[in-house]
Amino acid sequence: MQKREQAHRSEQEAQPATVAQRIAIALKRHGVKYLFGQSNPPGVTLAADKLGIPQIGYRQETSGTAMADGFARVSGTIPVVTAQNGPAASLLVPGLAECLTASIPIVALAQDVAAANRDRNAFQELDQVALFQGVAKWIKRIPCPERVEDYVDMAFTAAGSGRPGPAVLLVPQDMFGEKTDQPIDRRSTSLGFYPLDRVSADPRRIEEAARMLAKAERPVVYAGGGVIGSRAQQELRDLQETIHLPVATSTMGKGAVDESHPLSIGVIGYYMAKRGMTKFAKPLIQQADVILLIGNRTNQNGTDSWSLLPEDAQYIHLDIDPMEIGRNYEAHRLLGDAKATLPLLTAALLQQDLSKRAAARNDVEQAIAHSRVQHADEIREVSTSNASPMRPERIMAELERVLTPNSTIVSDASFSSIWISNFLHADGERRFITPRGQAGLGWGLPLAMGAKLAKPEREVFCVVGDGGFAHVWSELETTKRHAIKVIVLVMNNGILGYQLHAEDATIGHHTNVCEFHPVDHAAIAEACGVKGIRIEHPEEIKGALEQALKCATTVVIDCMIDPNAMPPVTVFTRLPSY
Repeated sequence: MQKREQAHRSEQEAQPATVAQRIAIALKRHGVKYLFGQSNPPGVTLAADKLGIPQIGYRQETSGTAMADGFARVSGTIPVVTAQNGPAASLLVPGLAECLTASIPIVALAQDVAAANRDRNAFQELDQVALFQGVAKWIKRIPCPERVEDYVDMAFTAAGSGRPGPAVLLVPQDMFGEKTDQPIDRRSTSLGFYPLDRVSADPRRIEEAARMLAKAERPVVYAGGGVIGSRAQQELRDLQETIHLPVATSTMGKGAVDESHPLSIGVIGYYMAKRGMTKFAKPLIQQADVILLIGNRTNQNGTDSWSLLPEDAQYIHLDIDPMEIGRNYEAHRLLGDAKATLPLLTAALLQQDLSKRAAARNDVEQAIAHSRVQHADEIREVSTSNASPMRPERIMAELERVLTPNSTIVSDASFSSIWISNFLHADGERRFITPRGQAGLGWGLPLAMGAKLAKPEREVFCVVGDGGFAHVWSELETTKRHAIKVIVLVMNNGILGYQLHAEDATIGHHTNVCEFHPVDHAAIAEACGVKGIRIEHPEEIKGALEQALKCATTVVIDCMIDPNAMPPVTVFTRLPSY
């Protein structure tokens, strides 16, 4: 029987195949599970479906790219998003920009105009190489049918190697149906995962970094999203516990360490003002004399406009991207993958005299514990508030009660990511996903959909604002059509919150776009065939969450919140109402 199947497969492989079929076969070899698309290019979509790669049909290309983004972050594999040429391809740009900045690997397979029609004002013709130039790490057009497998493999290699990011593969429209006399390529290598290659830092530099950390008076680790992208959470947790090092994280790094650990500081950056989870731990950062940066872009938000981290500290920077090391802080360079390098750093530290680290541990733990008590005292009034409209902190407190160690929590950018970062805890293996590469609005729901497809056994909660959610209402229908369950909490304050309060804080008044006409998001959900629940009072939160957990479809909980509730962003302290 097995011999007959092998003979049949060999016979099929010997037959000429269209370019579309060969692309689909290559995608199958790379482990692609879905195509995030909207039919085009149809030849590839249909050929992939025959091979067991179904299409997740988005309603808009930007959302489709965000779905692929969420899938990549959770699965550790490289997904594929497809689009027609022209306007459709241009709508991939925002999502690819997020992936480029956030180091998320995806392959965008975009149709291009027929080669013979190029530069003739063909229908929906654009210079797509130029279009994607600023948002992808690799852009190529397949030059001829004979090179299909070469270029598909190059796309996956580009996406998953080095610093991960998006790769764009353009295929002329007239090429999809072409056949060649050559048999189907029988390659077996799968390149559909990341990091594709794990390289460790220079051993001599690792030893020097170990000496710096061992001798430091007040060392701190500041972990970014690169830790999670490398799947190096356990390696960082081992370093934290074994070497007695306090660890803070960026927004995208939340979940790299368990925040219940006595040496976990929490999320730091530009929201350490009133009610911020790490407000009272700020001296631990500002007084540090050696700071180990891991997978950290040291970006504006993560450093409170480069004012948070001390200028006189020594820095060690571990990153897979040589250009990020020392970008904003002169640093001892550790160029390598976090998962591969951290165990070597831990081992090197164990060869050092760690008496200073062990002796300081108790005082550091007490300082962190005290900061947590102070934070709990400061937020108690809002996290237990019975006021209507509701306080977002109260909603987060109720959500925290239903989360498990395996929950996945996704947010939109803006206020939503700040609410979950400050008022939900990274306990156990909880996964937090925030679009903080470019921080564009509207990516929360599709990110959550991709995360759910990657790990369907995990409950996915998605916190969004009403401003961002308006970008992607249409994808509720997609969740219904593809049976993707996500629990969406819409923080409905009737305003474009960040914009309004930031304008008031910086220029003294705000523009007219910041205030919305009332919208019933629960009604929109019901119109799309999923469950909608509207809540206006705090006592309704628990019941709504319990109902959502029991529901088989996506649930939208429209939460009417206080428009004057502001997260702990530093610039808002200028407002008299803060």
